[in-house]
Amino acid sequence: MPPPEHPLSSYVVNIFSQRMVLFLLLILPSPSLMITTSPLSLSLWHRGNRVSNINACHRLAMADGGLTVRCTGLRLAQVPAGLSNCTSHLLLNKNLLSSLPADSFYDLFLLEELDLSHNQLSSLEAGCFRGLEASLCFLDLSYNRLSKLDPAVLGGLRAHANLTHNPWHCDCKMELSISQLDLDPISLAEVICQSSDLPNLGAVGMPLVLLVEDWDLCLSVRRTIDVVTLVIMFLWLFMLICYLAHYIRQNQAVARRNLEYLKLLDSRENSDK
Repeated sequence: MPPPEHPLSSYVVNIFSQRMVLFLLLILPSPSLMITTSPLSLSLWHRGNRVSNINACHRLAMADGGLTVRCTGLRLAQVPAGLSNCTSHLLLNKNLLSSLPADSFYDLFLLEELDLSHNQLSSLEAGCFRGLEASLCFLDLSYNRLSKLDPAVLGGLRAHANLTHNPWHCDCKMELSISQLDLDPISLAEVICQSSDLPNLGAVGMPLVLLVEDWDLCLSVRRTIDVVTLVIMFLWLFMLICYLAHYIRQNQAVARRNLEYLKLLDSRENSDK
């Protein structure tokens, strides 16, 4: 007959078994972790592990069914993935965004406001605002490092925009781009040309709206009449007036001679009678 099992040894065996199970759970991948190795999750990971960033953003449901997502000051280097299709207001200001790749907001077809101010944006790829043409009403790109704005970047986008406090290079593409946007009237004077293709050094430091009114940046010619043109027109008009005055005087002299001649003929006819 086997000896009875000691209670202490049974307790030790149970403790050892529990610790072994806990150890195995820690070192072996769980099914949920295995699922995250899908191609979709891997692609999101290669895009900068942006899925976790959206969790730090503050979300607020709107009365109209839209969603306001505030990601202000989170030091984001990329646009977070996983944004809801119901997002109507997206605030990405005061982050570390340096560029926007194509289709950055493609799924946000209800987005009305996009705040990208106070970042480090220096380049915008063509198609970065694709998908927002029908919905976006306000775009804030102020306080960045943008120097060029290509029409291909905007696509068919027509929104109320703030472009202030950027080192803009004013050229033909810039002129074509601003014609698409509804620039904020209050901030128009602060959209300053830091450089330009024009052969006129006075263009540097000039507000873009004034430069475009005075110059055709695509042809590098002035739209308005300059001082030289005014002087030439004045001289031409003066010469025309002088010629007309001389012509009138000459005609008056000829007319007087003809009148005197007619009077002389009349007097001779009367004397003959």
